[in-house]
Formats: sequence, structure tokens, C-alpha cells
Amino acid sequence: MQSTKIRPPAVAGLFYAANPQRLRAELDILLTDAPGGEHRWKALIAPHAGYVYSGKVAAAAFGQLCACANDITRVVVIGPAHYVALRGVAVPAALSFATPLGSVPVDQDALAAIAGLPFVRVNDAAHAPEHALEVELPFLQVTLGAFAMVPLLVGDTSPNEVGHVLARLWGGAETLIVISSDLSHYHDYETAKEIDAATAGMIERGDWAQIGSRNACGFLPVAGLLIEAAQHGQKAQRLALCNSGDTAGGRDRVVGYGAWGF
Repeated sequence: MQSTKIRPPAVAGLFYAANPQRLRAELDILLTDAPGGEHRWKALIAPHAGYVYSGKVAAAAFGQLCACANDITRVVVIGPAHYVALRGVAVPAALSFATPLGSVPVDQDALAAIAGLPFVRVNDAAHAPEHALEVELPFLQVTLGAFAMVPLLVGDTSPNEVGHVLARLWGGAETLIVISSDLSHYHDYETAKEIDAATAGMIERGDWAQIGSRNACGFLPVAGLLIEAAQHGQKAQRLALCNSGDTAGGRDRVVGYGAWGF
């Protein structure tokens, strides 16, 4: 029986404002302060922490969409599963994902296109509490307006399997790929800067095999994107790089954030 479920927001009021007016105002400020761009981006890497921590870096990525927003009708949003252990790549049974700004439909044709891959499985339990995809949606709702999403959570799998998924969903100008990932976690400020600078170099060189869990919580989605981007002759351009010690909180245990466009 086909699902009619709407996946409700899990972190509204925690990672971002639950009130629609406050949320839109917050996003407007973040995006207004972010540099615009003239590139027609195929893929973005953006962080997924609370907006007070990583919102400026996320805005540096999503603020780049002004030149291609009218073309984009489908967004593949892929990130790590933080709360539920799983093998492979998890897709939802839910037909839409809700935020305080409204609901985003799930692209059922896209899910059908990857359903035959043996490591792709339906897992609503993994999607229910997850913030990695959800926090990207309000930015996309403001910058793109109407679009369909392909929500993918990555568990125990390989970069090549992630690359296989992205290859099937790559599409043309109508498809944007958003990799949701923070960088290093819970080091002191200077150590985090060193690790994140090294990670940025790996991403910008396309050195996917060197990226591991020490570099980014979403290292598998990042590596999978680098594999597939290389097939299309695309490289990463850095848009922003900092950590929570630069934005909010102390500097004894920080989380790194970066944004790139392809």
C-alpha cells in the first residue's frame, strides 16, 4: 500500500526557528549577507548544524543558486545517518518532508530509478529523527521556491556505492545535488583549523580516497560526489570555511564547516 505520510520536522525550534515568519526573516538575513554567484552549479556541499553555528556557511552555498534557480526542479539531498545504524542508503516511504515553510514533495520517479540497487532500502526510522537533510530544506525553499526532493541517508556503505546512486540521479540542469556534511568534530580550535584545511585540500583536489570519518561526518557522501563529479570533469570551488569557534560557542571543542560548489 502506497504511503501517504508527511515526514514532520524533527529539529524545528532546535536547529532553526519553528515560527515561519522568524525562520524566513533569519534566512533572508543570512542569504542577503552571503555573496551571490553567476555560476550554474551542479552540486553543493553545505553544513547541517544549527543556523547560529553554520548558517553563514550554508548561506554561502545556497546564496549561489540565483543564476540557476529557475532551472532546478529536483534536488538530491544526501547526508549521513546520525541516529540510526543502517547498511547502505536509506530512502523514505514518506511522500513529502515538512518544514515550517511548507512541505516538499519526494520525487517518486527518482526513487524508482535507484530502487533496483541492492544497497538502497526504505527506512523511515532513520529519516524520522535526522537533521542532516532537514536543515538544508528551508534554505532550498527560500532560494528555489517549488521543487521535488530526493532524500538519501548514508550508512555503512562505500564511496563507490554512493557514486552509483548519484550517477543514476545526475540528470541535467533540472537536478541539483546537495551533500550535507559538517567537517571535523570536537577538537580544539587550532587543531580543527589544521584538519579542516587538509580536508578542504582533499575536496578541491578530488582526492576522495583520503577522506575519512576524522575529516567529515558525511565523508561517504562527499567522497561519492567527488567520484561522480570527476566523471563529468567537475571540480570543487571553495565558498566558505570556518568552525563554530568563529561563529558561536567556545574554542575548546569546535565543529568545522565548509561550503563548496561544483
